[in-house]
Amino acid sequence: MQVEKFYYDNRIVKMFAYATILWGVVGMLAGLYAAVEMYLPAANLGLPYTTFGRVRPVHTNAVIFAFVGNGIFMGVYYSLQRLCKARMFSDALSKIHFWGWQLIIVSAAVTLLAGYTTGKEYAELEWPIDIAITIVWVVFGINMFGTILKRRESHLYVAIWFYIATWVTVAMLHIVNSFEIPFSALKSYSWYAGVQDALVQWWYGHNAVAFFLTTPYLGVMYYFLPKAANRPVYSYRLSIIHFWALIFIYIWAGPHHLLYTALPDWAQSLGTVFSIMLIAPSWGGMLNGLFTLRGAWDKVREEPVLKFMVVAVTCYGMSTFEGPMLSLKSVNAISHFTDWTIAHVHIGALGWNGFLTFGVLYWLIPRMFNTPLYSKKLATNHFWIGTIGIVLYAVPLYWAGFTQAMMWKQFTPEGQLKFQFLETVTHIVPMYVTRSIGGTLYLTGVFIMIFNLYKTIKAGSFVANEEAEAAPLPKVLETHGREYWHRWIEARPIQMLVFSLIAVAIGGILEMVPTFLIKSNIPTIASVKPYTPLELQGRDIYVREGCYLCHSQMVRPFRDEVARYGEYSKAGEFVYDHPFQWGSKRTGPDLARVGGKYPDSWHYNHMMDPRIMSPGSIMPSYPWLLDNKIDTAITPAKIRAMQTLGVPYPEGYDKVANQDLMAQANRIRIDLKIDKIQTPADREIVALIAYLQRLGTDIKGEQKTQQTASMP
Repeated sequence: MQVEKFYYDNRIVKMFAYATILWGVVGMLAGLYAAVEMYLPAANLGLPYTTFGRVRPVHTNAVIFAFVGNGIFMGVYYSLQRLCKARMFSDALSKIHFWGWQLIIVSAAVTLLAGYTTGKEYAELEWPIDIAITIVWVVFGINMFGTILKRRESHLYVAIWFYIATWVTVAMLHIVNSFEIPFSALKSYSWYAGVQDALVQWWYGHNAVAFFLTTPYLGVMYYFLPKAANRPVYSYRLSIIHFWALIFIYIWAGPHHLLYTALPDWAQSLGTVFSIMLIAPSWGGMLNGLFTLRGAWDKVREEPVLKFMVVAVTCYGMSTFEGPMLSLKSVNAISHFTDWTIAHVHIGALGWNGFLTFGVLYWLIPRMFNTPLYSKKLATNHFWIGTIGIVLYAVPLYWAGFTQAMMWKQFTPEGQLKFQFLETVTHIVPMYVTRSIGGTLYLTGVFIMIFNLYKTIKAGSFVANEEAEAAPLPKVLETHGREYWHRWIEARPIQMLVFSLIAVAIGGILEMVPTFLIKSNIPTIASVKPYTPLELQGRDIYVREGCYLCHSQMVRPFRDEVARYGEYSKAGEFVYDHPFQWGSKRTGPDLARVGGKYPDSWHYNHMMDPRIMSPGSIMPSYPWLLDNKIDTAITPAKIRAMQTLGVPYPEGYDKVANQDLMAQANRIRIDLKIDKIQTPADREIVALIAYLQRLGTDIKGEQKTQQTASMP
């Protein structure tokens, strides 16, 4: 058979590798800065662009979509060409993909720091960037599938299965979660509200972890781990079970982020059951990776690349055991809203994603530059410094998480809460300090890697077009005897795509359709009314400043939470919340019932400098809210957008909304003046006070009505 000569494109791999390193440093520096802000409020600098509420989403987006995202594309573009024995489908599409992705990252950083956020975790980017992500993702898909279709290898290796499932599932998740109504050039409201928005968001949020941080990296593991060890994958059959079980089960697990909330109990139970089932396929993948190294442990001791990969796969196994455990209600009652969850997430991020990326970089760069790694000793030092960094990062946060939960739940013998919330914060500050030391060590290891790779690159000569040869794929694939069912699928990428889509779509459809179509799942409450225009403006300021990152608005049905915050939350309270604001972490107390708890002057002083009202608080100051004017020009557009979403404002209300806004603002201005605080009525602090004073008052009004009706 005639053999064809062709060339692999290493330029695009190098570009993504360099971007991975660059954005890794940026994302980790942002994370370290946010970690310091957690115990040193002065680090917020009193500026809107440097507060924790704006830096934290920059950190998460930079690490997930910039560092890991570029790492995915680096691994895919290198391995896919060699597994398909074909150059990428289009060099032009490769470059459009690269530069388009970098432009999205830069736009994300700029807009998030400027306060343009949807308020939905891991999906904070606003609607123009969402559209750009869709376009670039389609470009990537065309390039990937074009390469697969022109391949010279008949069967698709296991890594490609994971790449296909990643592409189709991320597309589905992004599109469904990004339905929103724009009301300005850079702002929008989520199409979904309250309970429905929470379900969609954590269906997306959990599966962003599953299908962006996990499945593509499993594909990378299945290619680079055997290559680095120079051994075949331990079990082909186990990889089949791992793949199909994982992508089918993973999609159901999102509701385990919403246990004990106002989400219908049947949905919570589904999330728990499928989360427990996830242990089997996840550990199947981990064991398949580790067993691949059987007989190669001497090489592991010698090769830093394999050291990184072994710890990465082990951290994957630890995270995918801990995740299902955290979905058990008895465990979740302790862990949720605490730093335990942060520790869990970072075992996966630092260990699984970070270490596997470092291992791939150490393996790739010398081969593309046709030279040995500059220093194995430096790489080994990086490994040990990074490992110690992970331990020093995670262990204090586990400790902090247990401490928070135990202190929140303690009562005195007289039946009173033993600790004020602020005491639970100040008690764990030493753990936050230690966490930042661990992060510093981890980042130090990254700088050692950069030096090592720089010296390697300087010593080598880049092979931009790597020569290869292979026989062309026959137009009709031959089969000998009865064909094994999975071999049939592997030879047909379009069918693989369709079957993967079906597998991942089933869970989402069966969880969401009943929640959206069965009215009894989300019962309404008569006393719950739409936000006034001033409250709506204040809510948007609350979202802009990232307050939801530290404050929840979801009182769970626990004795300590009801005693501390008030009546537990009901589904019908949130029908006008676009987006929902239940939160996922309590660095500050829950705010679901804060309305009327403090006078307006308390909120004013608290936002000006939290330590005036709460000595020892680690909350940032927000002095610009006292000076910034409310953007009343956008009020009519906000009202019209809410009307489109079904919020029952009267017809034509957008034309008079600002009159109501100023009337309510003047009442707050007068109330502040009584407490000797002079402020114009059109300041953002007034709108934020209006929103905070509204929270929970609808339910309190309902309770008063019920009490009056029950009187003889």
